[in-house]
Amino acid sequence: MIPGPVEMSSTVLQANSTPATAHTDPLFVEAFGQVIEMLRTVVGTTSAQPFVIAGSGTLGWDQTAANLVEAGERVLVLSNGYFGEGLADCMEAYGAQVTRLRAAPGHRQALAEVAAALRAHKYKIVTISQVDTSTGVLADVRGVAELVREHSPDTLVVVDGVCATAAERLYFDSWGVDVVITASQKALGSPPGISVVVASQKALGVLEARATPVPAYYVSWKRWLPIMKSYEARAVKYFATPCVQAIFALNTSLKEMLPAGMEPVFAAHERTAARVRAAVAAWGLETVAAEPELCSNAMTAVWLPANIQAADLLPKLKARGIVAAGGILAGHAHRYFRLGHMGISATSDNGYVDTMLKAATEALDECGHSAAGRSTPPRL
Repeated sequence: MIPGPVEMSSTVLQANSTPATAHTDPLFVEAFGQVIEMLRTVVGTTSAQPFVIAGSGTLGWDQTAANLVEAGERVLVLSNGYFGEGLADCMEAYGAQVTRLRAAPGHRQALAEVAAALRAHKYKIVTISQVDTSTGVLADVRGVAELVREHSPDTLVVVDGVCATAAERLYFDSWGVDVVITASQKALGSPPGISVVVASQKALGVLEARATPVPAYYVSWKRWLPIMKSYEARAVKYFATPCVQAIFALNTSLKEMLPAGMEPVFAAHERTAARVRAAVAAWGLETVAAEPELCSNAMTAVWLPANIQAADLLPKLKARGIVAAGGILAGHAHRYFRLGHMGISATSDNGYVDTMLKAATEALDECGHSAAGRSTPPRL
């Protein structure tokens, strides 16, 4: 129950264990084409281009920076934690002149701060981590995108959605997002191994208008775009071997997710997250996210009592069959722990969240924090 990789359905696991299959096999070609189409539904777009490439979520940072930034161009990074800082580092590695607008742990940038930054300089890109996995803080993607349209309409809005896509509401077209970066192993509900990036036609136009070549080989969209278009047209085209079994698994997960569209999926994550937050309150603890509107629906980071450290709690959770995560914020890592509740843990009545909350109550009690006598909130 960490914030990814997540638990998967048995059918997704079966799809991941199919026999060796060529990337030219008609069954795979059809599955890959369907994945590209379904990903548009997940993020709420009809026209943007998904790129589905073997790699981790971090590879999406490289895809975005390599294809859309040229040396010396300004990038504004809204950093709410560890992963915001990592994205800024990646942009700098490709020559961007990065301004980091940081929020204190548990907080996000006020929109007035963002507006002031946009008035101060012209930026090629503004990046937002919709949920920074290190803190569980939910960013205001819609609000930031509206500010960009108002103050700097040529600027690209890039959303790191690795810990958010398919759990948090995001409406790519109507909100005016240009890039979503995500990965297969979180709320998309399949094994690690697929970097997913969805790029608007505006972003692809920026790529075509580059004055300098893309400073990368494997992540160059100029090489991958013909591949994506070909597979979506149910034809084979080769640049690099796709991760066949992982794409079969993602195809299965998306088909299980999307029969009624994304609204029920978002609502299920919201209900589950509310229950987890109610349990945290019943334990007498506080979330790292400082206000209710800052709390993610995909995961929850929880401050520990002063007399308990993450290293005390996590083994006791594991002894009860729950793998949770410690903190990763520098200077604060020992002070909190993180629980994931996305994918089928949130959308299916499988008891995973019940087991997690019961184990956490018992583990906290064993650590000396009297949570065991507190009632576990009913299902919402």
